[in-house]
Amino acid sequence: ALFEDRLSHALAGLPRTGGGLTVLFVDLDDFKTVNDSLGHSAGDELLRAVGERLGHNLRGTDTAARLGGDEFGVLLEDAPTFTAAAETARRLLAALEPPFLIEGRRLNVSASIGIAVADQSSETMQLMRNADLAMYEAKRRGGAQWRLFEESMHATALGRLELGSQLQRAVEEQQFELHYQPIVRLSDAAVVGAEALIRWRHPERGLLPPKEFLPLAEQTRLIVQMGHWALTEACGTLAAWQEDFPRRDPLFLSVNISMRQLHERDVVEDVRAALAEAEIEPQQLVLEITESFLADEDEATLGRLQRLRALGVRLAVDDFGTGYSALSYLQRFPIDILKIDRSFVEHARRASTSLSLVRSIVQLGRSLHLELVAEGIEDAEQAEALLAMGVTSGQGFYFAEPLEPERFGALLASDARLRLSA
Repeated sequence: ALFEDRLSHALAGLPRTGGGLTVLFVDLDDFKTVNDSLGHSAGDELLRAVGERLGHNLRGTDTAARLGGDEFGVLLEDAPTFTAAAETARRLLAALEPPFLIEGRRLNVSASIGIAVADQSSETMQLMRNADLAMYEAKRRGGAQWRLFEESMHATALGRLELGSQLQRAVEEQQFELHYQPIVRLSDAAVVGAEALIRWRHPERGLLPPKEFLPLAEQTRLIVQMGHWALTEACGTLAAWQEDFPRRDPLFLSVNISMRQLHERDVVEDVRAALAEAEIEPQQLVLEITESFLADEDEATLGRLQRLRALGVRLAVDDFGTGYSALSYLQRFPIDILKIDRSFVEHARRASTSLSLVRSIVQLGRSLHLELVAEGIEDAEQAEALLAMGVTSGQGFYFAEPLEPERFGALLASDARLRLSA
C-alpha cells in the first residue's frame, strides 16, 4: 500500500518536477522449489534475506517493497534516463548472485526484473502492469535478467487473453483433432505404432500446432479436459484400425499425458475407462511423460504412475536428454521406453563430433533394459546410424509426417514399408 501511495504521489508531481520516474518489478526465479523442498519457514527466511540485499543496493531516495509472494517492487524517483534504471537492475541482479545461507543450506537465487519508465500520461496501475509484463517477458526468456517494457508486450498479453477465451470455446465445441505420426521398426521400416498429436482446427486461423496453444492450456487447466478427450479419441481410433485390419500385428499407440493430468486423482480410472470403452489391450497404450516433469515429482505422482503400470499400460519418457537425464529417476519411476530427443538424433551422423554423446544415451537406455525410440529422424544416415547403435524404433519426417486418421488408415491398408535408404 505504501509503495502504491508513493508511486501515485510521484506520478502526480511528475509534470511539475520533470524528473525521471521508473518502476522495477523483481520476481525470484523458481522460488516455489524452495517452499516445496525446504518448507515455508525457509522460504520466509529467504524472502527476508533477499529484501535486505535489495535494500542495501538502493539509494536512500528509492522505495522498495514486497508486493506479495516472491515479488518485490522498486520505485526510482530520480532516474532521469533508462540507462540509470538499467544500471540499478544490473546491480540488483549482481547482489543476488552470492549464495544465501538458509537454515544451514547454501541456496543460489536469481531473479527476473521488469522495468517500466513513466511519462507525463502514466497512471499508477498502468505503470505497475507494464513493469509486471516486462518481468514476465524476462522470465519467459529464461530468467536471471531484466527486460524493458515495450508496447508489444501489452498486445501479446491481450492476444493471450483472447486466445484463452477461444481455447475455452474450442474445448466446449470440440474443435480439436488428432494426427498420428507413424513409429517404425528401424530394422525393416515396418509401421509398428503411432504417436497421437493434438491439433486445433481454429475457425479463423486454420489448423494450429500444439506449440500455439498447449502452454496456455497448461496454465488454464484446460489441458485436463483436452487430455481426457485425446486419450479417449486415440484409443477409439486404435480400436477402429484393429477392426479394419485384423490380420496386422497389433499396433501400439503413444499418447502424451500432461503434468496436470497426472496430478488428478482420477487419472488412473480415466485410463482404465478409455481402455475398456475401446476394448484394446493395455499394453498397446503408451503414455508419454516429459523428462523434466519426472525430475520434480512427489510420492503421490509416483503412486499414480505405478498404478497406471499395474493396468498394463507402458510408460515412456519423452524428449529424453533435454532435462535432468538422471539415473535416479529412471530407476525410481516405472519407465519402459526412452524417446531420444530430436536435438540428439540430428547428431547421429558419422561425421558428427557429438556422435559419442548419442551413443552414450543409447547405451544408458540399453543398460537399463529400456526400449529406445528416436524422434525427429530426417534422413537415411541418421536411421542407419541409430539402428547400428541398437535403437529399435523411430519416427520423423524421413518416414512420414503426422497423418490424419484416414491417411494413416490408408497407410495401414497398403501395408507399405517406409523407406530406410535414399
